[in-house]
Amino acid sequence: MASSSLINACVPGTFNPIISGANILSVSASIVSNYSLEVPSDYRFTAPSVTLENARFCNVTVTYKRYEDEIHAEAWLPVDNWNERFEAFGGGGWVAGRFMASQYGMSGALYDGFATISTDAGLGSATDARSWALDSPGNVDYNRLSTFSSIALNDEAEIGKSLVKSFYGKPPAYSYFTGCSQGGRQGFMLAQRYPHAFDGISANAPGIHWSNVMFTSTWAETYMRIKDVFPHGCELDAITAAAISKCDGLDGVSDGIITNVDECKEVFNPFDMVGKTINCSDTGNAIRISQGASEVVNATWGGIFSATTGERLWPGLNPGTDLTCNTLDKDTELCVATTDCSSGSCVPVSNGFGSTWIQLFLEKDPDFNLNITQDQFVSLLHASKQQYGSIIDTADPDLSEFKAAGGRIITYHGLADNLIPPEGTNEYFRKVSKAVDGIDDFFRYYQVPGLAHCFGGSRLQPTSLFAQLQAWVENGTAPEDSPVSFVDPKGVTHDRIICPFPKEAHFNSGCGDTAKAECWACE
Repeated sequence: MASSSLINACVPGTFNPIISGANILSVSASIVSNYSLEVPSDYRFTAPSVTLENARFCNVTVTYKRYEDEIHAEAWLPVDNWNERFEAFGGGGWVAGRFMASQYGMSGALYDGFATISTDAGLGSATDARSWALDSPGNVDYNRLSTFSSIALNDEAEIGKSLVKSFYGKPPAYSYFTGCSQGGRQGFMLAQRYPHAFDGISANAPGIHWSNVMFTSTWAETYMRIKDVFPHGCELDAITAAAISKCDGLDGVSDGIITNVDECKEVFNPFDMVGKTINCSDTGNAIRISQGASEVVNATWGGIFSATTGERLWPGLNPGTDLTCNTLDKDTELCVATTDCSSGSCVPVSNGFGSTWIQLFLEKDPDFNLNITQDQFVSLLHASKQQYGSIIDTADPDLSEFKAAGGRIITYHGLADNLIPPEGTNEYFRKVSKAVDGIDDFFRYYQVPGLAHCFGGSRLQPTSLFAQLQAWVENGTAPEDSPVSFVDPKGVTHDRIICPFPKEAHFNSGCGDTAKAECWACE
């Protein structure tokens, strides 16, 4: 269809979306012209940075009601370069979508010619759950939680495909979903509960075990309170730096990145750092690393455990991970063991996820006192899984219907993820491989050494994975290794590969140059 015809078609009357079990309240449509944006790869996750210039698209917002909630799904339909494909973008944290990060992703999709959509799941502009979690004192709003957790995701697929067909006169040839963190959890929810919604799913650093992951985010803080030790951030940073120095070369290459995280836990003991003198930016002078600092690091790496039996109940973060956000961008990242020492004594700084979950969804009391014992913490962890696992978790390994529908899914997880333990994704992949024959026919998982939560850290952003997913869906070309690059501490740019799990990238010493991708192979 000619651009002029599409411009004329960008009116509410063109669209008549039908959503199962919901009431349409309104449809708005208007042309947006001269839209330009620098789109970083950070918010595309599996696609490269692009510069969108002078784009024209039809901005369509569908407002509809489920229960008593008003939900908005916003679609951008390109006027000049539609590639006959459709891509939905997920959310992050307590946001379902239709926020800054998803809008960057949608802009990148426009650059590539995709029609694209995102939904707020009825939560409006809320960035945390405090404004909606309780519908009355002591009562969780389960309708909103269910809409956020799953229902709105299938809605946006139905809406998006309907809008595409109405606007262009035919449905999309292929449909995709992209997300990270919360968006990664959403991707697996779609594969499990709505296996026909999307042909290809890019679900990254996923909060698959959401009811457990919320406790990872508050475990270090809780442990500090239990032990009554609140280390300076510089102490934790020094232990992390020492771990990187000790474990960097375990893969045979020194590049400032820990690849062999499990082996690192065996060869590096954080308690060996107790008493060592460091220069501390928090205090402006030299201090000795405390026993308490090593205890906090050890607990964060080791994961949540029972004080009674010693049993590990949920894995921790990996050595090399930034625990304080003193090296990551504090405007875009959150960490689990941050303290504020500006007053002369240190106090923990909550990242908000775990505390919100415990106060609102488990105790149903926004003022619940978080000074709790380890036994209470473990009891709440059990209650979390028991009460909410079936609502918000996406740990069901039976992806047989998604496979039968012809779906393909790719995920990556940074080994230096500062919020969600990569070991949880490892475990899920192994369970899927046991539950569904031929996992390589539809599911690829990539570990990314040095990468923080979704992006950041050593910045090995896997920006070719979406193109590889698209080739897999549309041409049957299954992805194998995928290129990444980073700059090491000496300023040298390295081209590397990441490999489909459980394979790992190994350096061919006979090739001679660790900075060349061709010197690496998946084994």
